[in-house]
Amino acid sequence: MKKIAVILSGSGVFDGAEIHEAVLSLLAIEQEGASWHCFAPNMDQHHVINHLTGEEMAETRNVLIEAARIARGQIDDLVILDPSQYDALLLPGGFGAAKNLSDFAFKGSECSIHPEVKRVCQQFAEEEKPAGYLCIAPAMIPLIYGPGAKGTIGTDPDTSKAFNQMGGEHIKCPVDDFVLDQKRRLLTTPAYMLAGSVSEAAEGINKLVRELVKIA
Repeated sequence: MKKIAVILSGSGVFDGAEIHEAVLSLLAIEQEGASWHCFAPNMDQHHVINHLTGEEMAETRNVLIEAARIARGQIDDLVILDPSQYDALLLPGGFGAAKNLSDFAFKGSECSIHPEVKRVCQQFAEEEKPAGYLCIAPAMIPLIYGPGAKGTIGTDPDTSKAFNQMGGEHIKCPVDDFVLDQKRRLLTTPAYMLAGSVSEAAEGINKLVRELVKIA
């Protein structure tokens, strides 16, 4: 059975991992006959958002502890993730990818990636193991794979411009499809960058995961 490592960035679209994308990904992995295990950095979130009002809350939450809610406890600190023990990597989106795993939400093309996240993702790349990035998570790709890496965040002009400014090659993609950079074994899909419903997000995610498991 192929093993997929999944990196989460908290719990909740505005300050952590996009929950629908995360659950759809885990379901798709299982439906393709593979297994998953989740990881997250043991760190404080950039901030906490009230998902009912959209307002920032005066409290602190831990990315790993919040992500454990989605994984039902089947999760470990990212520092112990050994890519040699897994066949592929998957990163759901949500603002946590751009606020906790990186600071893309604040610095755009001048962003940086959390050191442990970068270490793990680059090791998967160096070992030529396939990786899938959903939604806004592909914004990190140019800093992981270097110049010329292909990926998509859908059609948003500002995000795609930043992706290209960082050295990547952005490719427009509809919500029900994915982009494959064959040279780098790298897969991306827009998910909730474009999706208007859970079922729309599922179309591209299911296709991406099917291909990810196939080439793993």
